[in-house]
Amino acid sequence: MARAAQRRVAVSGRDPVGGAQVHAGEDPAQTTGDQVIGHLLDLGLTDYQESARLQVALHQARVQDVIGDTLLLTEHLPVYTLGRTTRPEHVGEGWARGRINGIPVLSTDRGGSVTYHGPGQLVGYPILRLRTYCAGPKAYVNGLEEVLIRALDTLGVPAGRRAGMPGVWVGDRKVAAVGVRISQGVTRHGFALNVVNDLSPFAAIVPCGLAGAGMTSVTLLTGTALELETVGRTVVWAFQEVFELALQKGRVGEWLTSSGARPVAVGCASGKGA
Repeated sequence: MARAAQRRVAVSGRDPVGGAQVHAGEDPAQTTGDQVIGHLLDLGLTDYQESARLQVALHQARVQDVIGDTLLLTEHLPVYTLGRTTRPEHVGEGWARGRINGIPVLSTDRGGSVTYHGPGQLVGYPILRLRTYCAGPKAYVNGLEEVLIRALDTLGVPAGRRAGMPGVWVGDRKVAAVGVRISQGVTRHGFALNVVNDLSPFAAIVPCGLAGAGMTSVTLLTGTALELETVGRTVVWAFQEVFELALQKGRVGEWLTSSGARPVAVGCASGKGA
């Protein structure tokens, strides 16, 4: 697929290829053939607010072309987050008290309603210049869902979409949520895939504002407690395939160190897992 000012996310499979490192002073949107070169940061377990501050710093750096397109992977300490369409009845007592069963409730600027994050859930935050990959927000959300559907298929889980219900589903149960924000042409927020996390905190809310929607996880669907790192590698592979983006651990880590933005841990090598 030839690169233009605007591309569509890939709808057919192709193996990701490596590319050259992006060095200081070079175009952060450098390409290898048809592929854009991006960066991968695996943050490990993080506090939600800390990772949100990091997203903002990376977003502004991408807007200013200081860094290239970047995918953050993390898992969060227990937290409920409220999207822009959250209603009080979706949260119950947490709306006024700011906590549900001792777990903090935080407002965010992403799309969607309330959800839960906790250890064992794989969370991805792409910081991308949207026009490089998609015609608009709907196509972008569709692309993120496609990433997760392909990753789950590789893990032996036949997942799909439900009309009018963003996210990824297996039957009538939701295995992954998607909620994004796009400002100045660059994306923030992203997706959350239930892997080995405790699902009981979802019972205290109306997840994603969908009454009666059940939740599930990769562990429940496969009968195996897969390592989060294994699932992460599979998601990275699918992300590269769908967006035709070669992810590398590179100069963004150096920029974070010099800028003082934290955390700065870099891990999770790219490649197909499972």
